[in-house]
Amino acid sequence: MLLTGCNRAAAGTTPATANPREIETARQQMELIPPPSKTRYLAVTSLSAWENPYLTVQENMVTLHVTLGDANTSEMGVGGMLRPVGARREVLNIHTGDLPASLNAVPENSWPYGRVVAIEEAHDTPASARPAVRRNMEAAIKTLSDLGVVVYEWNEGGGVLR
Repeated sequence: MLLTGCNRAAAGTTPATANPREIETARQQMELIPPPSKTRYLAVTSLSAWENPYLTVQENMVTLHVTLGDANTSEMGVGGMLRPVGARREVLNIHTGDLPASLNAVPENSWPYGRVVAIEEAHDTPASARPAVRRNMEAAIKTLSDLGVVVYEWNEGGGVLR
């Protein structure tokens, strides 16, 4: 997995975006993941049950949450004490501009719903930071759309398809 740190950006700055060449390369690789299955991901009622990658957008970075696929293909003990789902979860803080490369680093077995990513704004954001978070959110949604990834915008009550 790609691990990248973030630096604090000045207030009012625009979020970093990936260059078009990186986006095109990443888009070609993302096409290896099957199209999204609406019946599977629309049935999810909480982000804790979401199995595909999802993003939490903050003022100066994006947090990528990934649940790695279970290497054991048998049904015995799934989610139990010996095979907890939480042990397969990864959380990475990245710049918005690093989103294409970061998503390409996510293994194919971590996309059980197909090429769809849930996205949410960070909770408890101070009022002064909300415009920057919204700009970062829009930049992340644009990047995901450029990659051919369906965006499922999550809020407190559930998701909204974009």
